[in-house]
Amino acid sequence: MTKTAIVLGATGLVGRALVERLVNSSNFTQVITLTRKSAPHQSPKVENHVVNFDHLENYQPLLAGDCLFSCLGTTKKQAGSIPAQRRVDLDYQLLAAQLAAKNAVSHYLLVSSSGADAKSLSPYLKMKGELEQQVLQLPFKYISILQPSLLLGSRDHARAGEQFAAWLLPTLCKLPGLRKYRPITGDQVAQKLLALSLAPGPAQQTLVLDQIFAGLSE
Repeated sequence: MTKTAIVLGATGLVGRALVERLVNSSNFTQVITLTRKSAPHQSPKVENHVVNFDHLENYQPLLAGDCLFSCLGTTKKQAGSIPAQRRVDLDYQLLAAQLAAKNAVSHYLLVSSSGADAKSLSPYLKMKGELEQQVLQLPFKYISILQPSLLLGSRDHARAGEQFAAWLLPTLCKLPGLRKYRPITGDQVAQKLLALSLAPGPAQQTLVLDQIFAGLSE
């Protein structure tokens, strides 16, 4: 059976890799990408729509299909402030999930973060945890949440701190007890998202880093 995928964050590190994997999958015949700026793709499978995320409710008909992949994310520096970052990382994604649930999308897949916790003192981990809590209340048939650690790969916006961590962590995480914090590539997360969309498993599941790596090809 062929499927339709909706992708939020299709221009980001994980989202770009995911779109490529969906395009190359015979299980998906249509990939709908919702982006802030035009993001054309050479594959006829991909249908890109430029939307105003501040008024996402106006685009509810576009959030219809079999799987919603939510890969949106920004940084405080890019957004300009914690409230602005929260609007992208929590508000936009939650509203998209709510609209997709109303459209009877069956499977919701979220790229969250290692350490996400609604009670965290870190504003970033707090907003990620709050989003997880709220989407788990929505009536999707399947909900899959991934909590990767540092994401490796080519980004449009270089992040000095992440570049340093990407250089240091692969070696540091070979030490006893630190392996669970090792970085993962955006494409590896995309590979896991695709696998979960084809074999959902439990109705609700949250995968930490070792569980994301499990079963992935090198």
